[in-house]
Amino acid sequence: MAPVGLPPGFRFHPTDEELVNYYLKRKIHGLKIELDIIPEVDLYKCEPWELADKSFLPSRDPEWYFFGPRDRKYPNGFRTNRATRAGYWKSTGKDRRVLHHHGGRPIGMKKTLVYYRGRAPQGLRTDWVMHEYRLDDKDAEDTLPIQDTYALCRVFKKNAICTEVDDLQAQCSMALLEGACQQLLTSGSQEYQTPSPDVPVGSTSRGADDDADKDESWMQFISDDAWCSSTADGTEESTSCVALAS
Repeated sequence: MAPVGLPPGFRFHPTDEELVNYYLKRKIHGLKIELDIIPEVDLYKCEPWELADKSFLPSRDPEWYFFGPRDRKYPNGFRTNRATRAGYWKSTGKDRRVLHHHGGRPIGMKKTLVYYRGRAPQGLRTDWVMHEYRLDDKDAEDTLPIQDTYALCRVFKKNAICTEVDDLQAQCSMALLEGACQQLLTSGSQEYQTPSPDVPVGSTSRGADDDADKDESWMQFISDDAWCSSTADGTEESTSCVALAS
């Protein structure tokens, strides 16, 4: 049964080591798991797009976790039958060891599989991916054969995870942009000074100096005769002009 009352914002993102060394090992040994967050589902009787409804996790999470029986394709073999009604899961790459963080001891194996629609070898590859975890062979030898058939699987769709990452990046970009704009507005308000009402907009000390230079350049073109005193006495007129010239 599903866990009751998950807190708001709850996210389940365990490491590979935690999945194998805690959840899978406790499941196989019949020990209690503190939070019943991983249901038991026969993955190969379901299509990947049907698994979200069987998960105990919030629906907005882009990946789901399940315990599943390791179905045998052959009575005495160890090859798992991974065919579903509409397709099949195909392993890709090499199995990777899951190591303990103390000493690097191998505690399990991790297999990556991709879902194909149709039947092999003409199947159509999809974006559905599964990580299948199983115990290390030495640990499995200490368990009953029926318990060793359990595997822990993480199922996700690549596009869904990429979309969530893009959304987070967009949110971070908007936050940075808003912070930069706020900083510019704050610095701008400190540097800006309201001009005095007695001073026309756009007038500066530089403008006053330019006006003075224009007046001086204009004055040199004015004839000295215009500033001389107009009298009948020529001598007085000449004296006045000399005074103005000096």
